[in-house]
Amino acid sequence: MTLEQQLDQLVSDWLAVNYLHQDELFVIGCSTSEVMGEKIGTAGSEEVATHVFSAMQDLQSKTGILLAFQCCEHLNRALVLERSTCEKYGYEAVRVIPAKTAGGSMATYAFQQMEDPVVVEHIQAHAGVDIGETMIGMHVKPVAVPVRLSQRKLGEARVNAAYARPKLIGGARAIYQ
Repeated sequence: MTLEQQLDQLVSDWLAVNYLHQDELFVIGCSTSEVMGEKIGTAGSEEVATHVFSAMQDLQSKTGILLAFQCCEHLNRALVLERSTCEKYGYEAVRVIPAKTAGGSMATYAFQQMEDPVVVEHIQAHAGVDIGETMIGMHVKPVAVPVRLSQRKLGEARVNAAYARPKLIGGARAIYQ
């Protein structure tokens, strides 16, 4: 299966589970190196980033989600998003421009493609996808629930996904449905 076919399946899987809603934040962590079968942070690829970005835009157009691309650890896993999203959620932008060696190929490509990109340090996303063990968990709201995708790999990278559900409170007498 080609990378494009794997990404199409990833988008289809998210659409099938129906957890994504208009104007909710969706975090994408992607090691393009891992997709290519290399160690994270060692062989970034703009070509892979191009394909992933396009697929995430497709998911966005079909669901209305708002995208946030996670930078690598050299920028403390900060996130690239549109200024309008930053303002909508009341986040504070920081001054940095991601680069392949400090931010990673995926975040750098996203920054270059967005209309009015900004970088923020933290978000609380409603859902997300982690391609290549980039550790998006710090940016997903509690309570994170794993999503079982049929597409478990993208290239050579492992793929994990999660959505956030509201906390269950109240004990034995509480009604949740």
